[in-house]
Amino acid sequence: MSDSISTFILGVIEGVTEFLPVSSTGHLLIAEQWLGQRSELFNVAIQSGAILAIVLIYFRRLSGFVVGISAPENRDYVAKLFVAFLITSVLGLTAEHFGFKLPQTVLPVAIATFVGGFAILAIEQYVARKPLSSVVTWNVAIWVGVCQILAGVFPGTSRSGATIFAAMLAGLTSRPAATEFSFLLGIPVMFAATALEFWKTRSNHGQIDWSELTIGFVTSAVVAFIVVKWLLRYVQTHRFTIFAWYRIVLGGVLLVLIWRGVVH
Repeated sequence: MSDSISTFILGVIEGVTEFLPVSSTGHLLIAEQWLGQRSELFNVAIQSGAILAIVLIYFRRLSGFVVGISAPENRDYVAKLFVAFLITSVLGLTAEHFGFKLPQTVLPVAIATFVGGFAILAIEQYVARKPLSSVVTWNVAIWVGVCQILAGVFPGTSRSGATIFAAMLAGLTSRPAATEFSFLLGIPVMFAATALEFWKTRSNHGQIDWSELTIGFVTSAVVAFIVVKWLLRYVQTHRFTIFAWYRIVLGGVLLVLIWRGVVH
């Protein structure tokens, strides 16, 4: 398989999985078992392609924050996004300082995927008994900021899943509202991660395969745009249960494949 085709496939996988609560990092790690391992810069860059899709989808919402920043409700929402971003940044830089690296084996992904499925089922049952709320409180912002780092520490957790369900557990029980806050927070977080990775590899920019980054970036952006449009309609009337069962099945299959030595 050519490098361009494998890069395209990885871009599709990233675009599909970045905003679904199924873990894009985990899926990319699994796919790289067959398609070849890529650099951390490549993985972060295609994640940013998916984030670009969010910018386009929420462009009117984002521009509303800018032109209407004098409105108290807009200032309050932006302040909570900023605090959540700040918490994530501090925790992420702390993990970076202590040299934390994501494992390159599938076993942690399989376990997190499998257990995460049951966690989603339990959270959905818990939230179903709570009154519906679409108010983003400071408690929500803080817990979302803290839990967003889980995806960087435990591959297979899912950044979007961790933040959406953290918001729901913290009182933002409206799935559309929790999803929106999670996605909007992902914009500065992932763009900051990309900028940091570019800075770390600044001395090697001449060795970067820019065509590979471009293919992956554009592919993930287009696919993510389609998937997020669908997801935003889906959560209006559905729970996240379907993703829970997907995780349970996938995690179980991966554990069997690991046991049989097919993946490592």
